[in-house]
Amino acid sequence: MTEAKKQVPSEEADKRQLELAREEGKAYNKSLEYMVTEVAHTGAKKQVEDYIVAIAQEEAEGMYRPDGEGGLKWQEPDEENCHIEVSVSDAADHRFIPGLEIEVTLTAEDGAKIGPLTTPFLWHPGLYHYGANVKVPDAGKYDVTVNIAAPSFARHDETNGKRYAKPVEVVFEGVDIKTGQG
Repeated sequence: MTEAKKQVPSEEADKRQLELAREEGKAYNKSLEYMVTEVAHTGAKKQVEDYIVAIAQEEAEGMYRPDGEGGLKWQEPDEENCHIEVSVSDAADHRFIPGLEIEVTLTAEDGAKIGPLTTPFLWHPGLYHYGANVKVPDAGKYDVTVNIAAPSFARHDETNGKRYAKPVEVVFEGVDIKTGQG
């Protein structure tokens, strides 16, 4: 595990702002822990570079999608039987990091690969995350590889802003995948 850059007061963020950011991150992390340990079928979390990366796996689920006419339409999973969720938060203050490009690859015990799958941002009433429904051939153990591209967004703060500069790969080995539709 690498050490995260510590945030310190600067010309951009005073001590109180950084305290509030840590409080926000603490609240997000509570929701994340709940999702990973109690809601999802299986989940895991690792710190890599400036990130805390977590995964959660559930049965494939329906969701609202834009209908192209200014509304939303509910869409049930078709053949998908697995829902993969990815949370990426700042290792220093634990706040969710939006605007990332994330791909996930599942590798079965026999070496067969599913993906890479694009996992876009998904709004959820309990936990912002990235994710996608996917079809896997069988339930079982899979290695889950999460690739995070170096973000293209600008970073405020000459003191605290030099972070997330490189792409990151995180591998979660032997993740128990349960198939089905919820």
